[in-house]
Amino acid sequence: MRILHVLFSSRIAGSERYCIDLANGQAALGHEVHVAGTGRSPIAGALSPAVTYHALPLPVFRGFQLQRLASALKIDVGHAHLSPACKALARVSGPVRVATLHVGYKPRQHARLDGVICVNRAQMQRLGGYGGKVGFVPNWMPEVKTGGPMALRSELRLAPDTKIVGSVGRLHPSKGCDLLVEAFRKAAPSHAALVLAGEGPQRAELEKLAAGDPRIHLIGHCDNIPGFLGNLDLFVSPSREETAGLAILEAMREGLPVIATATDGPSEYLLGYPVTLVQPGSVDHLASAIGHALAAENVAGLSRICYDLRPFSREVGVANVLQFYAQLTGRR
Repeated sequence: MRILHVLFSSRIAGSERYCIDLANGQAALGHEVHVAGTGRSPIAGALSPAVTYHALPLPVFRGFQLQRLASALKIDVGHAHLSPACKALARVSGPVRVATLHVGYKPRQHARLDGVICVNRAQMQRLGGYGGKVGFVPNWMPEVKTGGPMALRSELRLAPDTKIVGSVGRLHPSKGCDLLVEAFRKAAPSHAALVLAGEGPQRAELEKLAAGDPRIHLIGHCDNIPGFLGNLDLFVSPSREETAGLAILEAMREGLPVIATATDGPSEYLLGYPVTLVQPGSVDHLASAIGHALAAENVAGLSRICYDLRPFSREVGVANVLQFYAQLTGRR
């Protein structure tokens, strides 16, 4: 197939990493894969040499620019990621048009597309009168790309016995890092540290919430997630809402004990795993779980865990997306 992914982002977070991993996986299987996005996007540098990146020169008339690109490349399937891309792709005629619901279904963005991919089953109950084809493809374990282990303890000058609690994600209210900072300050012992990896509009608020607590560290964007996670003793996903939670899967790959909020995606795929789920939006519940995990009598609970990650196979996930494409092109 000739596939065109569309994603207008100037940063790399969970949705962007999904797109990158999917495009690279499809190209590795022999498909002709293109990605359209903004100029100077870091996405371009993360794609494999087999994927062609197209920087659209203008932030306006994106639908027109996409139409010209799709026609010139004779694209079979256009696949949009996040709202701006979905709006632009809806204006394109010719290829089959698909979107992954990284957040949720919105009629103004998705109703005109030929198909939508849900990443959790709760999304499938919220599609209203959508008339296109619906697929269910849960998130998979992304390809590992690491620059080696990070020396986080020495960089942050942490004592050898410090228990490191960490989280990865965009610093945005939906990700709940403010809840995590409050819960950590409320319940964590003095010999613990909280390290947040990521950037976003909530950074100033988080720094204010930390109130100069020397145990709390915001290290900014991290392009070596496995190297970062390897330093942690406990991973926390405090999201107020979460469709998939890619960082949770990466923490599981590192064998980390995990505390996560029982949002749509994680509450589905973490069933049966030795993971602590807490009520979304509750500082008290999050604080209780963190305090319990870090209590001196529970130190053995911070040992590494061997998770069964077979249900999160990247090969199966990429193949299921391609199968969804084939069903749509066959229907047409």
